[in-house]
Amino acid sequence: MVRALLLDLDGTLVDTDPLHLLAWREVLRSFGLEVDPEFYRKRISGRLNPEIVRDLLGMEGEEAGRLIEAKEAHFRELAQGLKPTPGLGELLDLAQKKGLPWAVVTNAPKENAHHVLKALGLNPPLLVLAEEVGRGKPDPLPYRVALERLGVGPEEALAFEDSPSGVESALGAGIPTYALLTGHPREALLAAGAQGVLRDFWEALALL
Repeated sequence: MVRALLLDLDGTLVDTDPLHLLAWREVLRSFGLEVDPEFYRKRISGRLNPEIVRDLLGMEGEEAGRLIEAKEAHFRELAQGLKPTPGLGELLDLAQKKGLPWAVVTNAPKENAHHVLKALGLNPPLLVLAEEVGRGKPDPLPYRVALERLGVGPEEALAFEDSPSGVESALGAGIPTYALLTGHPREALLAAGAQGVLRDFWEALALL
């Protein structure tokens, strides 16, 4: 029986990946890196910013921090007039009617997470930020923290993700996980262990 919903933010509640791609393209161009959709999916999507910058540029410390701040500031400039993934409002309404708490579990920096949630008009009962719990996806810790704070077991929750690393994180915490087809191919999401793939949240209503 489902007793709680756990949802990723970027690419799940809202398709922000095209905006993140543009922001990364802008900041990485001066380093001779061209960010196209395939590069973004393979090297950036679902990862923490410090890992991305260290992997791509060998950059750490204050220098990396300045680059990340510039990228995220540019993302927030782009992230205006956001529209939720179709069916999200109906899914959350159904969860409320059934008395199911829900949480947002994200690798996004705190300022970005609040910016996006405010733009969507959402106020989740629980927001779990990877940067605050100490480890990010694909590590299962963010989802384990969400389960503990909601007081539910992994078999009592459903997780919704959009990237292989996010699926791996939720599955690592023992949570049945479904993936949105907003950015990654069906095959990659199923290979990561998703129980199923969804075009939107309309298709998720039957799971509750």
